[in-house]
Amino acid sequence: MQKRKLGKSGLEVSALGLGCMGMSFGYGPPKDKQEMIFLIRGAVERGITFFDTAEVYGPFTNEELAGEALAPVREQVVIATKFGFKLDPASGRQVGVDSRPVHIKEVAEASLKRLKIDVIDLFYQHRVDPDVPIEDVAGAVKDLIQAGKVKHFGLSEAGVQTIRRAHAVQPVTAVQSEYSLWWRRPEAEVLPTLEELGVGFVPYSPLGKGFLTGKVNETTTYDSSDFRNILPRFTPEARKGNQTLVDLLSKIAARKKVTPAQIALAWLLAQKPWIVPIPGTTKLNRLDENIGAASVELSAVDLRDINDATSKIIVKGDRYPENLERMTNL
Repeated sequence: MQKRKLGKSGLEVSALGLGCMGMSFGYGPPKDKQEMIFLIRGAVERGITFFDTAEVYGPFTNEELAGEALAPVREQVVIATKFGFKLDPASGRQVGVDSRPVHIKEVAEASLKRLKIDVIDLFYQHRVDPDVPIEDVAGAVKDLIQAGKVKHFGLSEAGVQTIRRAHAVQPVTAVQSEYSLWWRRPEAEVLPTLEELGVGFVPYSPLGKGFLTGKVNETTTYDSSDFRNILPRFTPEARKGNQTLVDLLSKIAARKKVTPAQIALAWLLAQKPWIVPIPGTTKLNRLDENIGAASVELSAVDLRDINDATSKIIVKGDRYPENLERMTNL
């Protein structure tokens, strides 16, 4: 597995990371813990060194899973986790955002324990808190870095002014936001800003929450606990309308003798050398498929063909319901 550096920070990670959220949260019932430990350790054996989790995944159980799985190989890996949500003490559900400095420091201490580590490699603000100046957030993480409890500061789904203001207080190592062939908004402002500032970019949902794999169609059904049930882009009508994009990926994949998922990931890797996608999976064969994308070569002609073809496709359905979309790009 090739390595990449996240911007100018010097933080080196595998060209593809592993998003761990779906093992515990979001995509149906939690998976078997021992099977997921086996999968995470299998990823390390295959050269993946970058693992993404958060306190709200579960909540809490995903960090515990990642901590247990990665404990034997701690020195070989980079662990990213996140702060910034307010959780109901009784149910553990998200009930808003909270990036008060005192809360950030409480979350850091709790995450360190769950992850069984003495320093968090990359600590992201999960969503921007409109009630807390981003300078205060960056200052709190700067304190944690000076205390030796955090190494690098990140932001998730932040807008360019927020990124600039945060970066002026504590250099931002990476921004994590959704980016894929069916969600390209970061290209307009975020990616140019990151390039200017020397900040790395970590696309989550690089396979469109599974849609770009070609394994989903209008008749696919999801468990009642799967959050795709509430996404406008995943209504049967939207999935039917968006099949054109998958058909395009399938056509290119057939020509290259690879899979649609591998084309989607290879396309992301080809955009910038400081982009590190974090596809998630709970299956070993999918892990191998995703890793294979790092070896897929897309020529300038291939990339031009993909861009020309996708520019004619209008993706159907909003990315998130309005209340969730409002929490992004602040």
